[in-house]
Amino acid sequence: MPPLRTALLQSSGCPGSVARNIEVLEDAAQRAATGGARLLVCPELFLTGYAIGDDVPRLAEAADGPAAQAVAEIAARHRLAIHYGYPERDGDALYNAAQLIGPDGTALANYRKTHLFGDFEERWFTPGDRPVVQAELDGVRIGLLICYDVEFPENVRAHALAGTDLLLVPTALMHPFPFVAESVVPVRAFESQLYVAYVNRTGPEGEFEFVGLSCLAGPDGTARARAGRGEELLLGDVDPDLLTASRAGNPYLRDRRPGLYGSLV
Repeated sequence: MPPLRTALLQSSGCPGSVARNIEVLEDAAQRAATGGARLLVCPELFLTGYAIGDDVPRLAEAADGPAAQAVAEIAARHRLAIHYGYPERDGDALYNAAQLIGPDGTALANYRKTHLFGDFEERWFTPGDRPVVQAELDGVRIGLLICYDVEFPENVRAHALAGTDLLLVPTALMHPFPFVAESVVPVRAFESQLYVAYVNRTGPEGEFEFVGLSCLAGPDGTARARAGRGEELLLGDVDPDLLTASRAGNPYLRDRRPGLYGSLV
């Protein structure tokens, strides 16, 4: 099976303007497709911006709302899957969500962040309750988490045990936590033997300073591709052969003793 070329869009777009962020996404999708990508991954809450304060309810949409339809058209036009963060409205509840749209424009998976971070998120969002959400793309099993979720090893291990090959993690990693992108994410990929596409916002936004440093971390614990601190479209390959070889050589999942871990839950 050939590698799955994956594009990571490190950008804060235009906070507060869904229309402008759709334009940014269109441009990124065109460049990603030209570079041979089959998947484009965007940051947390990309469609609206992160530091949007009281505008969360106004900008939130249903999973099949107008913004989702616009993203689906972009995906189909450029024949690549798109994964993007957005505030989801479901009845009276709001969720910090991420959706994966297939290269034909079909919705493949929608995930709601299970571990909310900080006063801002806890004020506006309801935590999700599905720990493992997956989809298939070109023979690769894709799993979805969001930002803070990946900092809990239990979340990533649950995906590993469910067969996830590539974990998509849109994030809004801010100062002073660059070590999460630099160290924690590659370790998560190594200890659970999967790829992690960790895609961040960048620069100042409201009260936050986002640190960039997006990466595609491999099962060998290295950053197979790494962005700097500014706006960037990063390309990297998810190689099934490397994944198979790494899993064969690393015994973590085989050597687990679940009977000893009951006290953890």
